[in-house]
Amino acid sequence: MPQNKQIQLDNRPDGEAVVGNFKLLISDTPALRDGQVLVRHHFLSLDPYMRGRMNDSKSYAVPQELGQTMGGGTVGEVLESKNAKFAAGDKVVGMGGWQEYSVVDADQPGALRKVDTTHIPLSAYLGAVGMPGVTAWYGLVKIIEPKAGETMVVSAATGAVGSAFAALSKARGCRTVGIAGGPDKCKYAVDELGFDACIDYKLHKDAASLSKALKEACPKGIDGYFENVGGMVLDAVLTRMNAFGRIALCGMIAGYDGTPMPLTYPALLLVNRLKVQGFIVSEHMEVWPEALKELGTLVATGKLKPRESIAQGIEAAPEAFLGLLKGKNFGKQLVKLI
Repeated sequence: MPQNKQIQLDNRPDGEAVVGNFKLLISDTPALRDGQVLVRHHFLSLDPYMRGRMNDSKSYAVPQELGQTMGGGTVGEVLESKNAKFAAGDKVVGMGGWQEYSVVDADQPGALRKVDTTHIPLSAYLGAVGMPGVTAWYGLVKIIEPKAGETMVVSAATGAVGSAFAALSKARGCRTVGIAGGPDKCKYAVDELGFDACIDYKLHKDAASLSKALKEACPKGIDGYFENVGGMVLDAVLTRMNAFGRIALCGMIAGYDGTPMPLTYPALLLVNRLKVQGFIVSEHMEVWPEALKELGTLVATGKLKPRESIAQGIEAAPEAFLGLLKGKNFGKQLVKLI
């Protein structure tokens, strides 16, 4: 059995996460027992929710245990199998974590899923045709419930969730506006992802300035908003929401370091009778088949062209993750392991 490099959480962050919170270990991969498979990971997913799990505090996810391999989504290939459902060579997606190999009890529901790479790249199953894509689908379809002609807005617009949101929203006949950081990301959002407009939040020093830009981009106001960021961006969007608008609350990356994020105008929630609903996509597994079918079709037909930022090697995972939290990635952040 091969030697396995893995990244563990060594200590918890005090405020901002740093490379020193992680440590690299090399260990022997255990021999397979009946029902298990050995997976060689090709790509590891890095996602903002992982920052919340690094804290030992109440949240929707159990805190990451110290001295254990960091959790995370992976795609790869079965190298060896003692399970009748899987054979060597199968391409699979699972939650193998920050490591090069994983031994998986493949009979556990949802532990491992075979994927077809004929028309969809393997890495896409960690992005547009995976958890981020289904996240966008659920927030838009089940919470926002868009109607043709309405205006939809999403923050972190060029990331894995935002790019899928754009394709799904445009397919439903909505004006779709993104908020992203930097001119290159905004150009990509409009030229390649199909956004009708994209606002560079880095050009705005406060919520009032960003609100003015939103007014120009959304002349009929905002009917649906998909929130990944929080803070100033949420304050600005709230001032432009239409009556009976819907907000799908997915992430609050601006507050992952523990910084308080008070709302400037909470009364707007009442004045405009807004629906604000937080959600965790793993609690809604019943919608995944429907969502993945639509997302897979969008990618296979070229209507969704997600971009990827790829770091090389397991050793690069911590730095790439910290860069993700600061918006340094362009598109879905992955670590290539093979």
